[in-house]
Amino acid sequence: MGSPFFYLCKPFYHSNLKQAKDFTKGNIGKQIINLALPIMGTAFIQMAYNMTDMLWIGRVGSQAAAAVGASGLFLWLANSIVYTTKVGAEVTISQSLGAGEGKMALSYARHALVVALILGSLFGLSLFAFSPRLVAFFHLSDTVVNSNMEAYLRIIAPGMLFTFLNPTYSGMYNGMGLSKIPFYANAAGLIINIALDPLMIYGIGPFPRLEVRGAAYATLISQGIVTIIFYIYSFSGNSPFQRLFKGFSPTVTRFKRIFRIGIPVSVQHALFAIFAMFIARIAAGWGPVAVAVQSVGSQIEAVSWMTASGFATALSSFVGQNFGARNFKRIRLGYYRTLGMLIPVGLVASFLFIVFGEPIFSFFIPEPQAIIEGGIYLRILGFSQLFMVIEISTAGAFNGMGKTLPPAIVGIVLNGLRIPMALIFSAAIGLSGVWWSVTISSVCKGTVLFIWFSIILLRMPIIRQKYSLPQKIFYYFTHNRN
Repeated sequence: MGSPFFYLCKPFYHSNLKQAKDFTKGNIGKQIINLALPIMGTAFIQMAYNMTDMLWIGRVGSQAAAAVGASGLFLWLANSIVYTTKVGAEVTISQSLGAGEGKMALSYARHALVVALILGSLFGLSLFAFSPRLVAFFHLSDTVVNSNMEAYLRIIAPGMLFTFLNPTYSGMYNGMGLSKIPFYANAAGLIINIALDPLMIYGIGPFPRLEVRGAAYATLISQGIVTIIFYIYSFSGNSPFQRLFKGFSPTVTRFKRIFRIGIPVSVQHALFAIFAMFIARIAAGWGPVAVAVQSVGSQIEAVSWMTASGFATALSSFVGQNFGARNFKRIRLGYYRTLGMLIPVGLVASFLFIVFGEPIFSFFIPEPQAIIEGGIYLRILGFSQLFMVIEISTAGAFNGMGKTLPPAIVGIVLNGLRIPMALIFSAAIGLSGVWWSVTISSVCKGTVLFIWFSIILLRMPIIRQKYSLPQKIFYYFTHNRN
């Protein structure tokens, strides 16, 4: 006889869908790892798009790297907005399937794609029309960098349609439980991007040397091919989204629900991107090398960030199921075991950044001044890696319990404080002060969220839990007696 979760998820059990996993019993560590790995794979594919561009463009020079890196901040903003349709599609489709409403799930898929088409078109038109003003935002005095940025943004502007559609398609398939399809589609796009980058940037074979413009065209083409793959697969007999728009009738309530679910996540990510833009603007006062250092350094740091995010998403699903089952002991064990797996990741990243910062950075931009500044950046950010993985994994646990407000408050407030801290510290110690503002805020976020979630865990009615004397005293004053 199965657990209550089995009967709850029976509507998911169709021949063309993966069976929902039961995380309310079984090996906790194995379940979290198995769930995290494919999520991490997809996340690393997305990150690799920018890493590939920066790897090849960095060898053209710091001016080219600064142009692509600064332009990438606007793409980061676009990827934040697209959480509206990605998360909206995932949640509405999965909930509709859980309720046995297959037609409603398809209806939400249609509405999410329509929203993605509209948002992608508007964002692309804005990039193209206002590219000179967007470039002027950074107050860079280097005319070569400014010219390359404007050209990059105008080339990539039509690709915003793909930037919004591809994650939405991924959310649709993830909501159906078919996560391998977006993984394969995005992997194909990455391979094409890796092949096109050197050809179009350096002008190999029949291609002209386009440098920054070549990086933009390579990304545009590869993202477009991913969209084509999704579209062609929708005609496959294995796809649940055949003839998706046949008989489509827009419904205001469907649009409202997608926005209501997706916008909070989108706002949090968008504000993070906006704060990063202001940090880049402050760093730009030290010239294009500083902008290139921040752009490339953040991509290097994203390796540990993406690893933690994969586990955080897995932990969110794990905690969500056990919270619904009122299995508080497994929530506690799952959270601490996830931390046990991620803390070594944070420590290793800290060691590598602090000790080998310059050699790591030299792999991307082999210019003496950039290597020195990049080594300083990684060394300073190295002190925050442990706290960063704690912050991200704890936010995943909060989200799984449906308590999305605490990580949002902590993230928005402390990320926002990076700007005044960067201004104050940089006035005192120079460019390094900008990087210290990022590290200090990350340390604070990880510490505050860990303490906050630990208090919530202690307030849970965990049966037969053994406490030490200090824990008993703390539990006595914080336990919810309602």
